[in-house]
Amino acid sequence: MTQQPLRILMVATEMVPFAKTGGLADVIGALPKALRAAGHDVCVVMPRYGWISPERFDLQTVIAALHVPIDDGYDVAVVQATVFADVPVWFVAHDTYFNRNGMSMYDDDDRRFVFFCRAALELTKTLHWHPDVIHCHDWDTAIIPNWLRTVLHEDAWFGSIASLLTIHNLAFQGIFGHRVLEIAGVPLVDFEVTEGATPTETVTLLGRGIYYADIINTVSPSYAREILAPDAGHGLDALLRSRRDRLYGVLNGIDGDVYNPANDSHIATPFTLYDVTGKYACKVELQTMLGLQVDATTPVVSVISRLTNLKGIDLIDEMIESFLRSHAVQLVVMGTGQQRYHDRLTELQARFPGQVAFRLTFDDDLAHRIYAGADLFVMPSRVEPCGISQMIAMRYGTVPVVHATGGLRDTVRDYQPHTNDGTGFVFGEANADALVHALERALALYADQSRWRQLMLRGMACDFTWQVAAVHYIDLYQRAMAAHASDYERNG
Repeated sequence: MTQQPLRILMVATEMVPFAKTGGLADVIGALPKALRAAGHDVCVVMPRYGWISPERFDLQTVIAALHVPIDDGYDVAVVQATVFADVPVWFVAHDTYFNRNGMSMYDDDDRRFVFFCRAALELTKTLHWHPDVIHCHDWDTAIIPNWLRTVLHEDAWFGSIASLLTIHNLAFQGIFGHRVLEIAGVPLVDFEVTEGATPTETVTLLGRGIYYADIINTVSPSYAREILAPDAGHGLDALLRSRRDRLYGVLNGIDGDVYNPANDSHIATPFTLYDVTGKYACKVELQTMLGLQVDATTPVVSVISRLTNLKGIDLIDEMIESFLRSHAVQLVVMGTGQQRYHDRLTELQARFPGQVAFRLTFDDDLAHRIYAGADLFVMPSRVEPCGISQMIAMRYGTVPVVHATGGLRDTVRDYQPHTNDGTGFVFGEANADALVHALERALALYADQSRWRQLMLRGMACDFTWQVAAVHYIDLYQRAMAAHASDYERNG
């Protein structure tokens, strides 16, 4: 495999600081920078949504009229942001498709994102920038591996380009009618979603991407294994099992510059792995600002999450009132979601003054303060392809309590009292009793401050930065190129 610097085209529908609906935007905002720092040539292409300010991001036109051969063909502009000096970010500007209030969930999403993907390919030709590999993310861009393996296979420009498809959440598949294949210009009969079953009414774009991509990965090793089973495979488990030799799991990372207690401007007092005294000042500050009883010895249990059953909030709801009555703890929750949990947490805050603080919002400044000031961070998610909150919490010396699923299983090592090892507390069954048991194990260790401090420091010493993840992605790009070359030679 080549060790030369690679040309990598990152194709995605969101990226911080331009547009965000979930963790994908954070990945695209961080991974290209880490790859560039490792010496590779990386460019990003995404839609130009109407709210992306030309003034704020210094958008400059690089292609005035790019011809996109979808339907009868369209000419669109391509603009570039210079906000990241080392990573060009190209935007496909089509007002009809992308100058809307939202990013997706429209009736014409099939046409919008097929168009975007073809524009992403065509702009590489016009700019004379030939990628070695195209890194696609989720269903929105999954038609690209399909094209590269079929209708563009013999094209002199595209035929040698490898593809990597990252699945951030298998539940979102881009399911449309057969019209999407007519729009894309690919035949219906070249693909079967499951063995022995020809699709009749719907098309899953993610499934087609899985079928054709040179390499596929998910955002944690455990999630890569979990989706091979029917209960987590969302109807694509048979297809994934058929391609398991090309399926990998790579943990997402966190931005070590943004989440660093040594120089975090959001928190009251900085602290480090070598001097954690500032964390106790952060705890007092958090208790004060949230109206909790100020007591540095009382353990603060925190949650930052969407308030939904998928995130396991129902488990917390089931056990929390009795737990608050029987244990000397404080609870801090920040998030939004289902109205029943808004009401429930508001009620608990009123009934347990000084012990419960609920903030119906997501505020980045407060999030940093919670990570820095809390003692425990609870993530009882039923499904968590990767998760980064547990990684951030550990970096700030806040011990995670997590359900053993996906990336939570891969990043948190369950505390073992006989060896005094581990970085948090992991429970196996997604039920309230298991959560209570894990929390009680944590509180028992908290009473032994010497061992608790050792546990904190082990978590802080873990390296979950994007520099680590980038090494794994470089390996996958090289595997994709090797697989593509081998298949191309074998199939002609």
